Amino acid sequence: MRSLWLLTALLTLSQALPFEQKGFWDFTLDDGMLMMNDEEASGADTTSGAPDLDSLTPTFSAMCPFGCHCHLRVVQCSDLGLKTVPKEISPDTTLLDLQNNDISELRKDDFKGLQHLYALVLVNNKISKIHEKAFSPLRKLQKLYISKNHLVEIPPNLPSSLVELRIHDNRIRKVPKGVFSGLRNMNCIEMGGNPLENSGFEPGAFDGLKLNYLRISEAKLTGIPKDLPETLNELHLDHNKIQAIELEDLLRYSKLYRLGLGHNQIRMIENGSLSFLPTLRELHLDNNKLSRVPAGLPDLKLLQVVYLHSNNITKVGVNDFCPVGFGVKRAYYNGISLFNNPVPYWEVQPATFRCVTDRLAIQFGNYKK
Repeated sequence: MRSLWLLTALLTLSQALPFEQKGFWDFTLDDGMLMMNDEEASGADTTSGAPDLDSLTPTFSAMCPFGCHCHLRVVQCSDLGLKTVPKEISPDTTLLDLQNNDISELRKDDFKGLQHLYALVLVNNKISKIHEKAFSPLRKLQKLYISKNHLVEIPPNLPSSLVELRIHDNRIRKVPKGVFSGLRNMNCIEMGGNPLENSGFEPGAFDGLKLNYLRISEAKLTGIPKDLPETLNELHLDHNKIQAIELEDLLRYSKLYRLGLGHNQIRMIENGSLSFLPTLRELHLDNNKLSRVPAGLPDLKLLQVVYLHSNNITKVGVNDFCPVGFGVKRAYYNGISLFNNPVPYWEVQPATFRCVTDRLAIQFGNYKK
């Protein structure tokens, strides 16, 4: 009789599955798979030997804010017209989605008890004020997406566990020294779409950060900032007002793999300035005002992609891209874009592209005055 009772109880539980949101936001799928890797990369504590059953076993909490969709540890409260952060959020929540609402302020206890939260999405609200202790309970937060709001400053006292910060399309004009203090795990910051000028970065603003990725696009920069983290692998400064690259502008960034400088006003790249980028794989200089192919490209042994389209280049020399002699370049080009330049292409010698993998990797033509 006891066995029959246990079997009935198990069958009842197996049918009582939580609500499952169909076609739910892709972010949850990606991050669910990568969460373990992110935690290891960020230096978060991990256990060896037996698995952590608390992290593997689904939690069937009855707590779910009105109008939201809750599945396992994901709470989706987007597109509800919310004015404030909802209450009754389960303390075991790992992803909280509050995007596309009308939240204007983050208060001290809005995230109280959410010590397991891994990702917080606040994109496209009206947030202009954040209490200095609003993020204090979020001891395991790794991803904070707070883009497309009304912030005039970077939030204070960000969680030390943070790995990724996306704060683009706000109203930030200044990055003060110490604002990123203690964020030893941070490796990605997206802060484009803010009215930042070069003078808006205080000396030492990025001290202590070991970033891999930084984007400051669609701002008001007139030159390459010289005090960014030297650990950067990717730097994107497209859609600014940069007019030139001077000799020592890139001296600090020798670890760059990808450099984005498209959609600026660059007329001049000083000879030797690219020599400080020995590991560069991809260079974006499209939609500028260059009149010739930048000097120094043949010396970048790992360079594979160069965007030079939509400039004022009138001539392409036989040694502009490839080094003289064989075996010098370690990686062949698989993409060179030169279209929409006033180049007489019939004058370009075939040997110019002797270090390109395939002729289809070269894009010419379509110039319009």
